[in-house]
Parts: sequence; structure tokens; C-alpha cells
Amino acid sequence: MTAGEPLVAVIIEDDPGVRSLLDEVFLAAGFRTVQAGSGPEGLAAVAAHHPIITTLDINLPGIDGFEVARRIRQVSDTFIIMLSALADESDVVLGLTSGADEYLVKPFRPRELRARIEALLRRNRSSAVAKGAPEVASTPPSNAATATSAASITPLPAVPAGDATVATWRGLVHRDLSLDLDTRLVLVAQRPVELTPTEFDLLAALLEAGRRVCSKVELARGLRGTSGDAFDRVSEPDKRAIETHMANLRRKLGDSPTAPRYIETVRGVGYRLTSDDRPA
Repeated sequence: MTAGEPLVAVIIEDDPGVRSLLDEVFLAAGFRTVQAGSGPEGLAAVAAHHPIITTLDINLPGIDGFEVARRIRQVSDTFIIMLSALADESDVVLGLTSGADEYLVKPFRPRELRARIEALLRRNRSSAVAKGAPEVASTPPSNAATATSAASITPLPAVPAGDATVATWRGLVHRDLSLDLDTRLVLVAQRPVELTPTEFDLLAALLEAGRRVCSKVELARGLRGTSGDAFDRVSEPDKRAIETHMANLRRKLGDSPTAPRYIETVRGVGYRLTSDDRPA
């Protein structure tokens, strides 16, 4: 996408009234929208239009939203906002585990959705600026790009003894885990690991913090790109979303919460990197 072109959002929703409301919110935020009324139509729209953001209902004809999210994650790193009347914690966890970045319960407030959209755009622009690109959202990489082999990537330097994390160029390293901020590639023992945009940003935040503990509130505000003033409230569902994203991240890294190699939980506070003194 070049400067001057509108951002693209795909709306996957079978209720015409909700589709119309979502369309109004995205148009007001400067987007061009593509609408789909079923799971298969939504998958086709994401593949064809490469949206920056995709909204996704759960109860869809053809394929339910959980499966649609899983399939989208196989081909796109679009931000997924899951919208559903299902409010049980188990549904929220399943939605986030399926690949969603945000989960909003219907009926939602348009202003809240707009705030989530703007927070996702701040994250996208931050990534573009880090790469030296214009401050516009870029097209997500193709499946071929995310499947780049470790052999084609210049390995990051080994971590010096006694130093848990070292910044090298635009890369961060902890033990045999390396993350490149420019290519957004993550390697574990030189093997690529595919993460969602939210999982990548959480991992980058932890690597940059080193042994400093990152609270759930801090991580949630970091994803939003907000300063954390008195009006920037982080709700309990927001904190549970961080817990779910962290569980997904650990699973993909092959890490164990009970015997962590990379990320440890500081009970009642948040998360931090493991020490280099911890047995491998």
C-alpha cells in the first residue's frame, strides 16, 4: 500500500445491522471496507484484499469464527478483532487462542471499537517507522514470506556469558531465542516460529525489558501505544487477554510455565525473562 491509499478493513459479519455499524466506524477512521456475510466469503476477502484489520463474528454460516481465525492466521498477519455476543471467559480465551488480537462483546460501543482500531494502527505505524518506511500501514507479508527458512537469515550473535539479553542491530537475543524487529522474524534454535502480531509485540516488549518485570497493565497499555494516564483504564478482561496471549506465546516457543526456559511468571505482578543462571 502506498501513501494516499485508504487503509483496508474486512468485516466478516452475517448481521446486516452490525455490518452497517462496523462500516460506519471504519469509514470514519479513514478505511475502505470489504464486507463478507459468511466464513468462506470472509476468508476469500482477506486473501484478496490484504486488510490491516479484520473484524470477525463467531456465529457465522459456513464456518464458525474460531475456525475462520485459525485459517486466517495461516495466510495473513492482519489484526483480528473478534466481536461476539458470547461473553463467557472460555469463549474469550478460545477466541484469543484461535488467533484474535482483540475480543469485544456485543453490544459494543462504537467509541470503544474506534479506540481499539486506533491502538492497532499505532502499533502498525510503529513497526513501519522502525523499518524506515512511510507512516502508513503496509500489506501483510505473504505466506511465502513468513515461511522463510532460518538459513536465509543472518544469525544474531550468541549471547555473551552472564548477559541474559543483548540488543544487536535491530535484533534481540535471549538464550537460543532471537527476534528481529525489522523482519518480525522469531527463531528458536535457528528455527522460525510463526507468531501473531500481538504475540510478537509482547515478546519484543519482554526481550527489551530484560529482567525487569512487566506487569499485565503495562503490557496491555504497551499494545495500545498509550501513555498510561489516569483515563487509560485496563480492565480485568484486558488482563485476562494478556494471560491468554502469553500462554499462546509460550506454547509456540515450546516454553513451560512450570519450568520456563525463556519467560517466567512473577506471581501477582506479571512476566519477565528467565535468568541466564537458570538451568537450560
